[in-house]
Amino acid sequence: MDSVKNDVTTYPAYLAGKWQTSESRETIAITSPWQHDVIGKVQAVTQSEVDQSIKASKKAQHAWASLSLGDRGQYLNQWANELEKDKEAIATSVMTEVGKNYDDAEKEVTRTIDLIRYTVQEALHMHGESVRGDGFPGGSKEKLGIIERVPLGVVLAISPFNYPVNLAASKIAPALMAGNGVIFKPATQGSISGIKMIQALDRTGLPTGLLSLITGHGSVIGDYLTEHPGINMISFTGSTQTGKHLSQKSIMIPLVLELGGKDPAIVCHDANLDLTAKNIVSGAFSYSGQRCTAVKRVLVDDSIADQLVAKLKTAVEKLSVGSPVDDNAIVPLIDNKSADFVQGLIDDALSKGAALITGNRRDKNLLAPTLLDNVTEDMDVAWIEPFGPVLPIIRVHSVAEAIEIANKSNFGLQASVFTQDIDKALEIAGAVEVGTVQVNGRPERGPDNFPFLGVKASGMGTQGVHNSILSMSREKLTVMNLK
Repeated sequence: MDSVKNDVTTYPAYLAGKWQTSESRETIAITSPWQHDVIGKVQAVTQSEVDQSIKASKKAQHAWASLSLGDRGQYLNQWANELEKDKEAIATSVMTEVGKNYDDAEKEVTRTIDLIRYTVQEALHMHGESVRGDGFPGGSKEKLGIIERVPLGVVLAISPFNYPVNLAASKIAPALMAGNGVIFKPATQGSISGIKMIQALDRTGLPTGLLSLITGHGSVIGDYLTEHPGINMISFTGSTQTGKHLSQKSIMIPLVLELGGKDPAIVCHDANLDLTAKNIVSGAFSYSGQRCTAVKRVLVDDSIADQLVAKLKTAVEKLSVGSPVDDNAIVPLIDNKSADFVQGLIDDALSKGAALITGNRRDKNLLAPTLLDNVTEDMDVAWIEPFGPVLPIIRVHSVAEAIEIANKSNFGLQASVFTQDIDKALEIAGAVEVGTVQVNGRPERGPDNFPFLGVKASGMGTQGVHNSILSMSREKLTVMNLK
């Protein structure tokens, strides 16, 4: 930290529908990853305040669930309107707090507004169904089953730093439309942006107590939240390590986990290399690679590897590097610890014989985009998710070898396949063990009406607006006996 501003804002927590200072009288300082100053302080909430918030949410949830979908939707549509009014201020907060350039931060807020409005419409069009009893052998036409979806209760929504607004709203909006109460736990780095987003929601007149925003020390409230008997479902986005820990702590609670990835780009010998290079560079280095869906390794047919590497080198060296306020493509990583981790992966690869094509320059937590060729399976960067601006090139002799290496990973989020042969694309897509395969495009989340999921260590359950509403509700059967 270079300096500390004297005019730092201390933000309240939103507990049981009220903005207030924590009874702990403790705060957590938030440091900008590029200004290197403390930009705000958030409350260190206590376990007692967690209890009070969950109790209030559970109480308010019953009345909320009794509202019509249309009435719930009015609150959410108004939330979207309030976010629209605050779009510039929230985008600036995202840029300042997590180091995303302003253009990308503004796009995140716009996407969030669209997601909330779409969530309302999706919920309005999700109807129940009826089942005739005589549809099963020996069944009776005198029985009619009415199937509806009902809320789970109180949803714990835990969001990450890299999309502090969008990935929070993608949990909160479906939870509310499904009729649940919400306990929102933002990532500490990202909590100021989360607070500003909830300030907009609070202005809609949302029923008191239905939603609380909890900030605090993980050692104090982390496990306490996930093990709390008042929590009925958990939606978490973050690291695989934390996701595994969470799944061990939460017993018989529905979970949706969006975790890490090691997304491969499989490049076949017949790929359009200009298109491929453009998508790989964008996929690997946008927001400095701090995305679970970033391209994190390239598996390229060695017959065209030299051509592809040359195109990648040219494109990578054109990427602007520096402060997000200047709209640079490559910005400082979220903290020095993250930068140290990425640098360690680069150093390990170079010590084991990888070829440095470009990059490997560092200023504090700002790393130049780095391209490594001739990466082999004994190097950590071939398997470990860096969450930073480094891209390993692994040369393969066949499609079969590319698939084998892709599937050796513990992760299974997304994969890209680049080929002009549609049959080959479908064959590879069927063989790669991931949640989503992108053909001739970069890995990415969305559109938000698409299912989004990972397998293996990349997650559990399915997101996307429709699927999130399903995961935050359950079926309930009422049988009408007509005689």
